[in-house]
Amino acid sequence: MGAYGGAPQARGGGGLSRPKKALAQGRSSCLCCHQLVSLPAGGGPTRCPRCGARVHGRIDGSLMLTWALTITGTLLLLPANILPIMTVIYLGAGEPSTIISGVMQLYHAGLWGIALIVFVASIAVPVMKLVGLTLLLVRVQFGPPRFPLQAMKLYRVVSGIGRWSLLDLFMISILVALVDMGAIASVTAGPGSTAFATVVVVTMLAARSFDPRLIWDACDDAREELRESGATGENNNPKDGGAAGNV
Repeated sequence: MGAYGGAPQARGGGGLSRPKKALAQGRSSCLCCHQLVSLPAGGGPTRCPRCGARVHGRIDGSLMLTWALTITGTLLLLPANILPIMTVIYLGAGEPSTIISGVMQLYHAGLWGIALIVFVASIAVPVMKLVGLTLLLVRVQFGPPRFPLQAMKLYRVVSGIGRWSLLDLFMISILVALVDMGAIASVTAGPGSTAFATVVVVTMLAARSFDPRLIWDACDDAREELRESGATGENNNPKDGGAAGNV
């Protein structure tokens, strides 16, 4: 019996064929709870009966939307690090601070731990997320990933680390709310915080718009092309070695 209860299907070489994918049988897995859901007859989206999430066979325009959001986040990352993220005024004196200058001030003040946290959350995490998304998009669109398991691990890391970039925004919002002493001290958010918040939101949307099932689709398509090319080569080169000598 085959993997789906039917008789095994023979290939041209006498072996067993690969079982059909769930999508070919009108089914798809829910990306939230991983329940296997039957799709409508037209192949459109439906709702998961377990968690109520929207289930697609594949997310429509996943690659194009993820590319657009990734490029947008990359462009916004420059003003987020150049423009001042906040201004601290104490006794009438103060100057705007960017993310990098804030990290350097914390480092020179001996607060290495806080400086490291700010650097990782504000600079390292957004850059890692954008680079990871770019690698996934390039491998899926321009060639099948050679190591799909590693690509899936990269996707899980990218989708999991994005929330830590909100640490800076929480800190700024708390400082603005607490440090309001009139003419003595005040903290105001700068334009860099708006750009940085947009980068965080855009990268989170980019991670959600990327369909990780496309990684396996690319690998399956590459295997199918190799199988077809191998079968074509066998048909073009018959094993009748003696036929060529009897001319």
